[in-house]
Amino acid sequence: MPIIQANRLRKIGARLLEESGASKDEAATVARHCVSANLTGHDSHGIIQIPTYIDRVDRGHIVPGAPIDIVQESATTTVIDGNWGFGYVVNEFAMNLTIEKAKKSNVAAATVYRQSHVGRAASYPLMAVKEGMIAMMTADSGRTPKSVAPFGGRAPRLGTNPIAIAMPSNLEGPMFIDMATSAVAKGKVMLAAARGTTIPTGWVIDKDGNDTTNPTDINDGGVLLPLGGDIGYKGYGLATMVEIFSGLLTGLGFGIEPTGRHNDGCFMAVFNVEAFRPLDQFKAEVTELAAYLKDTPTAAGIKEIYYPGEVEFISEKKRSVDGIDVEDKTWGKLSALAEKYGISSELEF
Repeated sequence: MPIIQANRLRKIGARLLEESGASKDEAATVARHCVSANLTGHDSHGIIQIPTYIDRVDRGHIVPGAPIDIVQESATTTVIDGNWGFGYVVNEFAMNLTIEKAKKSNVAAATVYRQSHVGRAASYPLMAVKEGMIAMMTADSGRTPKSVAPFGGRAPRLGTNPIAIAMPSNLEGPMFIDMATSAVAKGKVMLAAARGTTIPTGWVIDKDGNDTTNPTDINDGGVLLPLGGDIGYKGYGLATMVEIFSGLLTGLGFGIEPTGRHNDGCFMAVFNVEAFRPLDQFKAEVTELAAYLKDTPTAAGIKEIYYPGEVEFISEKKRSVDGIDVEDKTWGKLSALAEKYGISSELEF
């Protein structure tokens, strides 16, 4: 696999998106989010997604330049229609607005619907952390074809339905959690397929309901399992709640839309820490909690305890210097798109 520096990947992603019809600002926003996912080690949400987005633009499933409409709002709430625009652009708008409302009213929330893929869920709560606030977000693929079975089932009824929560602190890296309520994000299975590697038992069952380590089974009637293994009813329960927050509260609904159009729905909430206690005290105690957790004696075979979000921060520091591994299949798709648009030389393919 080629190893590419982040700046070059951002340029490649942005230029390809521009050629597909995105504005310069839209393209830069999408590329920034994708490469940020690569840097933090979430390659399933990284540059690998750019060819998919371009295909969706070509099919009319993503609308570059789509207006962002505020359908309904109050001092503390907002309902936003993304009109099938780039999810990264729409969600950044929604989170920025929610942060501003929380600054004035201490608590604010928003629902967002009719937007394309929003990428790594943590990206948006982390925007609020920079403003000294707590934030959470849930995301659902609306009526897009599903990939996760309810606990005990072998047919898909739910999305991977992620939830992300972030906390301000004095730590070098941010304290946050970003997790799918399925055993794993579908993108990680697709990444394994692209790299020709196997997947762990417990991620996917095949079309007959049997455990499998073959990632390509997901495209042949296989299905993702809910988080939790033998106690997967917990992941299933969380996924159902996320479905309600992000699919029903937003008005997207559940089930499958016949067109197969990807339409992420999101719920987000922001809390002003100062409304509860002094921010400096809170950040100091979150930092102390992280140190307390990291000081836990380790179990056999474990070298270090990490606070939530620390592994991603370590990856970001390392990959910012060493570069990002891009699987050959993805690199080939990017190269083919550059050739199609006549910018291979410009992008140094």
